[in-house]
Amino acid sequence: MSRSWQISRRTALRGLGTALALPMLDVMAPAVRAATTSTAQAGLPQRLAFLFIPNGVNLRHWTPDREGHGFDLKSILEPLRNVQEDINVLTGLTHDKGRANGDGPGDHARSASVFLTGAQPRKVSGGSIRSGVSADQLAARKLGEHTKFASIELGCEAGRNAGECDSGYSCAYSHNISWASPTTPMAKEVDPRLVFERLFGDQTPAARRTRGERAFFRSSLLDYVSEDARRLQRKLGQLDQQKLDEYLSAVRSIEQRIERAESINQQIHPSVAGFSVPEGVPDEFDEHVRLMADMMVLAFQTDLTRVATCMFGRAGSNRSYRMIDVPDGHHDLSHHGENPEKLEKIRKINRFHVQQFAYFLERLKAISEGDGTLLDQCMIVYGSGLSDGNRHNNENLPVILAGRGGGTIRTGRHVRYREETPMTNLYMAMLQRVGAGVPSIGDSTGCLPNLS
Repeated sequence: MSRSWQISRRTALRGLGTALALPMLDVMAPAVRAATTSTAQAGLPQRLAFLFIPNGVNLRHWTPDREGHGFDLKSILEPLRNVQEDINVLTGLTHDKGRANGDGPGDHARSASVFLTGAQPRKVSGGSIRSGVSADQLAARKLGEHTKFASIELGCEAGRNAGECDSGYSCAYSHNISWASPTTPMAKEVDPRLVFERLFGDQTPAARRTRGERAFFRSSLLDYVSEDARRLQRKLGQLDQQKLDEYLSAVRSIEQRIERAESINQQIHPSVAGFSVPEGVPDEFDEHVRLMADMMVLAFQTDLTRVATCMFGRAGSNRSYRMIDVPDGHHDLSHHGENPEKLEKIRKINRFHVQQFAYFLERLKAISEGDGTLLDQCMIVYGSGLSDGNRHNNENLPVILAGRGGGTIRTGRHVRYREETPMTNLYMAMLQRVGAGVPSIGDSTGCLPNLS
């Protein structure tokens, strides 16, 4: 195939009322290199993701004993063995503004609101909420100039922004980690169907009619772009044909899994007065997380967005995990009082969460981009705003940074920082690497060292 034939990075597969974004293909590379000058690896966009887990972790089974390369994977982190060389475990980071600092109880609410802002939330339960601008939204202001969506905010547990949820703190603090301004949280979407349609569906009247037809006839989005896909396939080289096939298969897999969840929900939760279940939310929590992970992967792969957040659960979540033989509520268990049985259940929950995180990273690593993988062009933070749910402490947070940031991050290490190093210093370093540097974030004191 002659490389003289090129297509734009914004080329989409089109059909009646439908436009489906394409992944990065070799025939796009020259155009992308010409259009992009700010990334570490020429022509390849950098992506940022921030994943929040509630209630802290069992640190004894999290923190590696050895520092540097070749660190040991404790039980909770062991599911990351296939991507160990793609991650850094960061120890010693702190969110001081997650502490009471004179405001009394409410540690769970603070742990979520401070996670990406580093700002002390105002203790109110009404409309005068105030936190800070989150790191993801600072990035979105810059990176969003290049994408259809400046950012996407996802979650796996429904929430609300009204009312009181934790010791005088508004529910807005417990249920959000993304803040567009100190007074404006970015509400997360928990229904995979709505996320899919937002990402891969147009918002025109024709597109809305098409969505209605697809729902009525149980047809696929791909049915509407199949002719355009065949035309493009005939022009592509063998490697690009394979990439396009894999991408279209991934899109169809997500559709089928959402349809399966909707079908099961209709059987389990029939419509009754006063009761409503989001149709596309699977009953199985791991499938819910993985659907959201897969859509973040596709959104990054197609450059629909370069910034994403996902809350595995809201702060103080009391979800039970019967699928791993933990019927107890997560928050209840987090107040373990050093009870060995409760600590073991916390360990199992923490490991289960990391298994879903590992799935996300492995999916990113399986996609080729440039001379490496999609994961190489990412910086992904996974962690909690609390260390130990029993002590409600905010120092020595459990934090993982995954991805090489386009070659600007040296991975495969356990890096221990001095006590009380602000977590926000990590975000300062990340934003600097994507050309979205700011003077400060919350309580930051500078860019976190020893990442390169």
